[in-house]
Amino acid sequence: MSEEVIDSILSERFDRALTFATAKHATQPRKGTEIPYIAHLLAVCSLVLEDGGSEDEAIAALLHDAPEDSGGRKTLAEIDESFGPDVAAIVDGCTDTYEDPKPPWRRRKQDYIAHLREAPPEVLRVSLADKLHNARSILYDHRVHGEDLWDRFGGRREGTLWYYGELSRAFSELHPGPMAAELARTVRQLPRADR
Repeated sequence: MSEEVIDSILSERFDRALTFATAKHATQPRKGTEIPYIAHLLAVCSLVLEDGGSEDEAIAALLHDAPEDSGGRKTLAEIDESFGPDVAAIVDGCTDTYEDPKPPWRRRKQDYIAHLREAPPEVLRVSLADKLHNARSILYDHRVHGEDLWDRFGGRREGTLWYYGELSRAFSELHPGPMAAELARTVRQLPRADR
């Protein structure tokens, strides 16, 4: 059997994006944990690629939190210059605010859900992958840490559960498919006060 060299669907741009993301989030752990933040970005990127996402979408998945967590619009401009306007547009579409200090939590989340109704498919795919990984992490951490988990979140228990319920409904309508179905299943497993 002869060995074939298969061309990678990911180019050196992806490698540069991974390095960029790692540098931007180098000192950041996942909220309330000691898990390096890059673990989340890699998981989101994996979900995007497994859903058929393009290299631009995979790169945006790696970079989707960089402006919000590390530099705001200046970081978005760096992303545009380094990875192109298509990647920057996806990252921008996944960012819920550039304001500092951030607006009140509930209003920001309501605005983000409303924004999804106008978002292009590329933004929906990356945002959905982000929210799916977050929901999976919440479910896992609740099983490990119990009710103390909710102290990590600005929306606390009820607000966080409301937000993920609304996201699940929105993505089921706007970007139906296996990822949206998985988000819905995960959200249904999250603990509720009425259970």
